[in-house]
Amino acid sequence: MAALPVVRHCARLHPGLPILLTTTTLSAFEVIKDMLPDVVVYQFAPLDCPDAIESFIGYWKPSLILLMESELWPNLIMSAAEKGIAVALLNARMSLKSFNRWSVPLGLPLVSLMLSKLSLVIPLSTTQAVRFQLLHTPPYKIHFAGDLKYAVGDVEVREKELNTIKDLQRQFNDRPIWMAASIHRGEEEVILRVHGELIKAYPSLLLILVPRHPQDIKNVSLALKKHKVNFVLRSTMELVSINTRVYVVDTLENMMESRGIKNALQGHSNSSCGRLIFT
Repeated sequence: MAALPVVRHCARLHPGLPILLTTTTLSAFEVIKDMLPDVVVYQFAPLDCPDAIESFIGYWKPSLILLMESELWPNLIMSAAEKGIAVALLNARMSLKSFNRWSVPLGLPLVSLMLSKLSLVIPLSTTQAVRFQLLHTPPYKIHFAGDLKYAVGDVEVREKELNTIKDLQRQFNDRPIWMAASIHRGEEEVILRVHGELIKAYPSLLLILVPRHPQDIKNVSLALKKHKVNFVLRSTMELVSINTRVYVVDTLENMMESRGIKNALQGHSNSSCGRLIFT
């Protein structure tokens, strides 16, 4: 989603400019395919091996490469730099696990060389900026611009989504709500235990659960059944009742659905519990 406002802005500034968008999974493309400008061409990202990268760059001949978040591909970055192609890392982030792995004596010279080839790094937060600097990213290449995911507001809200938001607000019926979005496999167990404790203080509390990957829905459903939780799947279009404890967003458009639901929460007035959103 963070790539979407960037793509749209480039298309507005340069209407005739061909833009190539790549993803590593089909589900990622399915989320935004209907929101892309007509000038955008899509294909899967190449494997980050020398032959594949050379063929990819030789065919497309890009003048600029924008990488998103943690997508650091050494062969792509090094090959592009050798050819004088600018490479920027937007919404840059690096997990603590990856940072620790790169920080070892053997890894630091390698990652330092790769990061030095980037033309621009826009970190997601101050913490991320510090991590990139500790890995020897030249400080003058690091600039702040905020989280690009919040810039997705420039995307036109379709009438269907507006109706969905209004319908959800009616179904929530002024209940206290919290939301766990973009959760990974196994995290549902922790979330459900927390939800069980919160219900003791807020008996009508509703949890909105948004798995990061559609293929994890089966595990989430099994966990809910194991905990004997009354839940509703978004895909079934079943209404949220007063007995519903968990609302699961389980469609391929998870990210767009969760954005719409967050919009619905903006109009949710119950303040006895507040609104806590994990992403």
